[in-house]
Amino acid sequence: MDQMIRMRGTGGVDQLEVVSCEPQAPGPGEVRIRHQAIGVNFIDIYHRIGLYPLAPLPAVLGVEGAGVVEAVGDDVADLAVGDRIVYAGAPVGAYATTRLLPRVRAILVPDHISPRIAAASMLKGLTAHMLFTRTYPVNAESTVLIHAAAGGLGAMLVRWSKHLGARVIGTAGSARKAQTAKMHGADHVIVGRNADIVSGIAALTDGRGVDFAIDGIGGDMLLKTLACVRPFGTVASMGQAAGPIPPISVDQLGPRRSLSLARPSIMAYSADPNTYLAASEELIAVMQAGVVAEIGNEYTLAEAGRAQTDLEGGRTTGSVLLIP
Repeated sequence: MDQMIRMRGTGGVDQLEVVSCEPQAPGPGEVRIRHQAIGVNFIDIYHRIGLYPLAPLPAVLGVEGAGVVEAVGDDVADLAVGDRIVYAGAPVGAYATTRLLPRVRAILVPDHISPRIAAASMLKGLTAHMLFTRTYPVNAESTVLIHAAAGGLGAMLVRWSKHLGARVIGTAGSARKAQTAKMHGADHVIVGRNADIVSGIAALTDGRGVDFAIDGIGGDMLLKTLACVRPFGTVASMGQAAGPIPPISVDQLGPRRSLSLARPSIMAYSADPNTYLAASEELIAVMQAGVVAEIGNEYTLAEAGRAQTDLEGGRTTGSVLLIP
């Protein structure tokens, strides 16, 4: 008997329950995947607490996973039982032993990339692709600020930035996490949750500021991040792990600062089939070159609540996985 983690309603992890279920038969344009690894991301927490509402409830969380094709719909001719695939994005439903998946979401995985690495890297890799190609074109002349550089997304962003030749300045909440960020390739790391990052960035850039800053922390941090970027630079606000973002007026962006503030969504980016396919192909190529996410913590499927609690509480590094 298979299992899924079902969310009864919005709220705490007590809303998650383990439910037994039978594998479903795929319909037209669908495949059934038996998961070997499932990614846990902050967007799952945002779904659970109702920041990004899911309807109808109950619902199964999770937006990325990797595994083996177990069955295909009658009209699916380009995938076969036994193929290794990975996916990310909508529709949600990854927290399960097996699930049905639209064929267009299934991306073939080369044999030498393990399902754990594939599941850990897919959503974060697509996010990096979106940020570095669509939001700001990072290259060897760029200086990039990456918050939470030892975290799952942060580590992938550091590695991809260095793959592009950029100079990377990270932030980390502790000396241990700072060391992890440097292992991923960060050139400099500003340490401490209450560190004066504005002064730190000014010192590291001779007062110029960074070209591109990626802020997944939210709360009061975004205003500090804006102060770390050079005139005509770009800030990407990617989440609010530290709480809601205070209102920002256009006067805080310019004209003196002349900043661009982006609020890109990986779910929106990956929703377009052509973008998703092209970005996935580029991601697989980058992964084959060695740019992959760091796996930090693994839990059983039934421990999904604990995995989310640890991620939300900052007790994880690297990518967080559920192993069915």
